[in-house]
Amino acid sequence: MHAGETSGSSAAVSVVALDELSLPLDGRRDGKIRSSWTVAPTETDGPRRLFVTSDRLSAFDRVVGLVPGKGQLLNLLSWWWFAQLGDIVANHALSVPDPAVLVAREATPLPVEVIVRRAITGVTNTSLWRRYESGQRTIDGHVLPDGLAKNELLPATVITPTTKGAAGSHDEPLSVADVAQRGLVAPDLWAQVCDAALRMFSAGERIAERAGLVLADTKYEFGLGHDGHLMLIDEVHTPDSSRFWERSSYEARLSQGHEPESLDKELIRRAFAELGFRGDGPTPDLGDHVWAAAAAGYQRTYERLTGTPFAPPAGNPTLRIPAALAAAGLLPESS
Repeated sequence: MHAGETSGSSAAVSVVALDELSLPLDGRRDGKIRSSWTVAPTETDGPRRLFVTSDRLSAFDRVVGLVPGKGQLLNLLSWWWFAQLGDIVANHALSVPDPAVLVAREATPLPVEVIVRRAITGVTNTSLWRRYESGQRTIDGHVLPDGLAKNELLPATVITPTTKGAAGSHDEPLSVADVAQRGLVAPDLWAQVCDAALRMFSAGERIAERAGLVLADTKYEFGLGHDGHLMLIDEVHTPDSSRFWERSSYEARLSQGHEPESLDKELIRRAFAELGFRGDGPTPDLGDHVWAAAAAGYQRTYERLTGTPFAPPAGNPTLRIPAALAAAGLLPESS
């Protein structure tokens, strides 16, 4: 599952992994998972960007493999969530001309990521659990009681922001107070961000519960539009940005000291951690069965949240996407 082709949700569908894509557009920017380009502004929406979500999977702040079809699943699930949460805070999403493509309002990202946590978990060095396990009880400004077990629900939902690390560097944990005190975000705007984040997480918990899932934590990114208004950007409540656990077995597995059934990329993180890999040095080979299990978890999460089947389209995305963009009038006519 970490390269090349794999079977999709139906046995006859062959899915080609999307890694890199070139488009005849200006203003390219590349992240670990997404690349974006400028597209012509409109009178209604102002400046716009076109985002393509690849099938790359990142863990420990680096790209560690490919999961064919993952990019379009993330893109379509975010599109669905943007619609569910639009009454809480504005977002940048405008249209989906291809399953892996989002046309969005241009935004200036805020320099912090907003992590909202309902459970104490994680395997990375900066995770809440790893720091708690090491003896810390005041973490990112939150005082935690003694006696918490890994993967247990916290006494209350908390926000633990981080800086956005440059390429190849790690994010730096912050407290809620640090963000305004360091001048990273203006106090009034930061208060809006925190309020929106907690309200979105609460809504996400309710929807996840109806789907038989536990939303353990998530990451939100915010930005300012060209007119200065706050927007939710990037992705939202996907298996890449959130931890989703199987609700039906959660309590039993917790009482037995087992890890929850993860329907997100935590399965990949754990597999690497068990091999002693936490982001430094060569990437170990996990084996196709681990990647296949992660892909299946992603699909189950999508289908249970949205109530619709996920059917990745066949064909080469490097050919399909430009054709879809041309048909939508988003590419120069000479391309």
